[in-house]
Amino acid sequence: MSQELKASVIISTYNQPKWLELVLYSYHLQSIRCFEIIIADDGSDNTTKTAIDDFKSKTDLKVAHVWQEDDGFGKTQILNKAILASSSEYLIFTDGDCVARQDFVETHLKLQKTSCALSGGYYKLTEKVSNLIDETIIENQKCFDTDWLLENGQPKTFKLNKLTGSDFKSKFLNTITPTKATFDGMNVSCYKSDIIAVNGFDERMRYGGEDREVGERMMNNGVKFLQIRYSAICLHLHHQRPYKKDEELEFNKGIRKATKTQKLTYTPFGIQKNEIA
Repeated sequence: MSQELKASVIISTYNQPKWLELVLYSYHLQSIRCFEIIIADDGSDNTTKTAIDDFKSKTDLKVAHVWQEDDGFGKTQILNKAILASSSEYLIFTDGDCVARQDFVETHLKLQKTSCALSGGYYKLTEKVSNLIDETIIENQKCFDTDWLLENGQPKTFKLNKLTGSDFKSKFLNTITPTKATFDGMNVSCYKSDIIAVNGFDERMRYGGEDREVGERMMNNGVKFLQIRYSAICLHLHHQRPYKKDEELEFNKGIRKATKTQKLTYTPFGIQKNEIA
């Protein structure tokens, strides 16, 4: 790729090759090309590798597949490995079930700001609509069209405003939304140096709030989170969450409580394992 890399898009995945294929295709269609893709794979089988290799053969984008053995929910570990594997100084984090609108990467880069992170949103599709999405629908950007979504059974709610194409409306809604700007792993971006400074994700954490916690350490370390949930748009494809467990959610809450009350800016359980916080 001839252009200088301005971003690394880190996409987490685990055994969802059908959704991942669609997500990767949405990045092939982005309005700018100055980014690489790092797939953070928490132990998927060869079906996912085949899907990634197929995509690599069809795109001009730089694509890296960072994989680890399947040993239960290990998203924090694989994300830390993906951070280290990234080549650019700006990171965009998302998931392998989130289809990006054509201006997704461009929007994150346009709004990036020193000592800040950008907190985007996502629009959840129903199972029925998710199963209608294919490459042609994405190429024509129909899945981001509210009329098409409503025609195909997506409920009509205020959340459809998340798909606005109006710059004025998106700025207004970003300003008035009561939702706090946080580190949500489906749609967030930051400078690599800012997440390295807090030692990345806490690898003790299982499913539930593991992304929020790293953001809370970044905030404690002086990084300001800016709201862009109506500007950087992605669609969340429907799936079950068999890995959601109450006892692990409680364990994670304990770590987050310590981060907040002690105003922690560093975890010794992150990228570097041999340092004392």
